[in-house]
Amino acid sequence: MLALRSALSSSLAFWSLFVPSLGNAVSSDSVSFIRPAAVESGGAQNIEIEYHRPIDGELSIHYGACDLDDPAFSHHRIGTAYIGNHELAKRHVGWDENRPSRFVWVAPESLLEHGCLHAFSGIELVGRSDPIPVMKRNNQRRAVFAEIADSEGPWFDGVEYLSEKEPDDVFVAQAKSSTVGIIGGGMSGLMTAYLLDSVGIHDYTIIESSYRIGGRVHTTYLNGTSPDDYQYQEMGPMRFPVSITDPDTNETIQIMDHRMVFQLAETLNEMNGNDPDYAVNFIPWIQNSPNTPTSTSKRRPDGTVPGTAEVEESPAYQDNPNATYSNATAVAEAEEAYEEWVGLDEDDVRAIAANIFQAHKDAVDRGLLDFSEAEYLRRVLRLDLNITDQVDTIDDHFPSWEYDSVYFAATEWRTIDKGLSQLPAAFGPLVLNRTMFGTNVHEMEWDEESEQMTIKWRSDNPFDMNTDSKTFDYTVVAVPFSKVRIWRLPDYTSLLSRAINTLNYQQACKVALHYKTRFWEHLEHPIFGGCGSTDIPGIGSICYPSYKLNSSLPGALLANYRSGVLARSLGALDEVEHVALVQRAMAEIHGEIANEQFTGAYDRICWEFDRHQAGAWCSPLSGQQELYLPAYFHTEKHTVFVGEHTSYTHAWIFSALESGVRGTTQLLLEMGLVDEAKAVVDQWMARWISV
Repeated sequence: MLALRSALSSSLAFWSLFVPSLGNAVSSDSVSFIRPAAVESGGAQNIEIEYHRPIDGELSIHYGACDLDDPAFSHHRIGTAYIGNHELAKRHVGWDENRPSRFVWVAPESLLEHGCLHAFSGIELVGRSDPIPVMKRNNQRRAVFAEIADSEGPWFDGVEYLSEKEPDDVFVAQAKSSTVGIIGGGMSGLMTAYLLDSVGIHDYTIIESSYRIGGRVHTTYLNGTSPDDYQYQEMGPMRFPVSITDPDTNETIQIMDHRMVFQLAETLNEMNGNDPDYAVNFIPWIQNSPNTPTSTSKRRPDGTVPGTAEVEESPAYQDNPNATYSNATAVAEAEEAYEEWVGLDEDDVRAIAANIFQAHKDAVDRGLLDFSEAEYLRRVLRLDLNITDQVDTIDDHFPSWEYDSVYFAATEWRTIDKGLSQLPAAFGPLVLNRTMFGTNVHEMEWDEESEQMTIKWRSDNPFDMNTDSKTFDYTVVAVPFSKVRIWRLPDYTSLLSRAINTLNYQQACKVALHYKTRFWEHLEHPIFGGCGSTDIPGIGSICYPSYKLNSSLPGALLANYRSGVLARSLGALDEVEHVALVQRAMAEIHGEIANEQFTGAYDRICWEFDRHQAGAWCSPLSGQQELYLPAYFHTEKHTVFVGEHTSYTHAWIFSALESGVRGTTQLLLEMGLVDEAKAVVDQWMARWISV
């Protein structure tokens, strides 16, 4: 035994020559550090500790030399909190015995080559980590991506976001048991719910004013049919642009941002075990078809409206636009000058398709968001009002960023089999049992002391002064500002309040009609899918179904799609009066067969007058986008705002999904869950965008 002890003593003495001394020993095994295993200089990460005995009172974590025994001599203090059985520890109620085990470390650029983390209870050293390797920050994905993502500070650069806060305000990560209220069950609210669930936050509730999920994603199944009957039309979003192929060079440019929709479908299908009842499958969408009607005042001999190909081939069907101009030369010169300023050439198209975030930053730098076309012609080129109005109506105050023009240049499109409502329906198994339907919120009340938000609504009598309510630790508002602006709200900052109160929304009306057969596919000039237009007042676009072509099924036609001020006039019509106007137009376009085949079944939605939406999509006026966007990237009173109106682009499902990723990332950073925030960004942004 003595020989064994002597050998061990000699061995320890030998190894002590190579192992650096840690100075004074830790007073007890009170705290051990679980992670991080390494640290990014200039980065943000979570620290996780484990308690081996109760600690009450002040707990501080410091970084410094591994022989540190006095917090005053540390490299830097990471943060301080009161924990356990202490009056100020009540805010950590979500943690076991008010002793949080996760913290936030925003590491400076200058770190020691060999440093350790140290936990102090007061001045008593209660825990020390092993030496932590220092790595350079991963600029390839986060920092560079951040630089291109926003004109006023990147939303998902966790370091910048957290650095804006006082260290101790964000030092303690919130427990995943924190409650989250998601107001609005549209696509951004559903995406937020899925992302929270994916990182282990399960105590959330969706509060939805209607009795369905999906928001403005709304497929109508006509005449009481089901998705399997294929008699539907889209009353909200309809399709997704995939790629643009140049007919001259045969080069194909992929439109990258909308890939998030396809990624989501893949993820939901996997989540639902590929259950066919919840399947989201994509089929081709036909955007253009040669025989769809076109806007011309000319008519065929039988009185019906000629198709696109006929008009292109026959001068007899073509209107002379110059006949309506007071000065055709001046109009042409103005159009050329505007196009030169916008500069939407092949390189611009490729840039927008490849990276919508970089394209937005470039558009801001070039001033494209400062002027509408009419404003540019009038204020910059100083053209007279009449010429300006002939080129682009002077009531146009929309920014000149042409991302939509790139989308609509797509030559390949996709839609969802059995209707776009299949997409929100696929969230059903996850969220339906956590959704409060028919709950029309009218007030949000912030408690400064508890740092919680109370959401209020009236269940039955709208005249009732009493309200029902539910209180949350954090709130995600996924409702259009067109509705939020009539709520009673806490005192948010001036910029956010102005955005809520004034951000512009577009109006749009749609009418879908049901017919006994798909008669348009059997006319002399058959129509197979595609969207056309007409000069008939109030009608706008007409879209023919892209599914079940040339089948014997009954037919569903999107017979009226009109946005802008004319939609406001249509919305003022009685529903039957509006539908009758549209049906008469269908007979004028296609002939008497449209009257013979009409079943009388229809659906009509004017989104501006929808009580749950009060608008079709966000359409910022010139200046609003650049001014208001930064307001959405700062969390006020534990509230995050999401929705297509808070995105870089608008009116697309991608816009809503992107805002959900941004908002969830922002919320997780607010909660101090840095690792989870990084995981969300890596999975949902890095997969389809190259930086």
